[in-house]
Amino acid sequence: MSTSDSPSSHLFDAPHELDAQHLPPRLIETAEDFNALGERDRLQLLLEFADELPELPERYRDDPDLLEPVPECQSPVFLKVDVDGDTVHPHVTAPREAPTTRGFASILVQGLDGESVQQVLDVPSDYPFELGLARAVSPLRLRGMTGILERIKAQVRRRIAERDA
Repeated sequence: MSTSDSPSSHLFDAPHELDAQHLPPRLIETAEDFNALGERDRLQLLLEFADELPELPERYRDDPDLLEPVPECQSPVFLKVDVDGDTVHPHVTAPREAPTTRGFASILVQGLDGESVQQVLDVPSDYPFELGLARAVSPLRLRGMTGILERIKAQVRRRIAERDA
């Protein structure tokens, strides 16, 4: 294996072929949209996603203690995941002053909402790197998106365990 083929080199290059077997269709489509663009346009698309982050349902806006903080994010990000039967509904809040974080949150909320428990749990932890943003945003911000994803999956596991207990 050459240096350019090392596992970590893909973090800074164009992403490798998507593993469609482990991704919900909207996350595949989002990654394909990002990767069809140049680096500067990818950042612009991320900012467009920031404007599309759905508002929290009223029941969570009225009681923010129901939300879990995401300390991996540099900005104050909070989330709550509902599981209705086998369907996942993530809710995330992120400040408007943190547009890249809001964009990441929006991608995950839109990409995972309405998907099955198994589809959400099967999303690879490195999905954020599939967007080809490693050169456009800091590693800390990518770690934040990974943190949001992992906390969504952890809440799904907890909701299932609570339901099955």
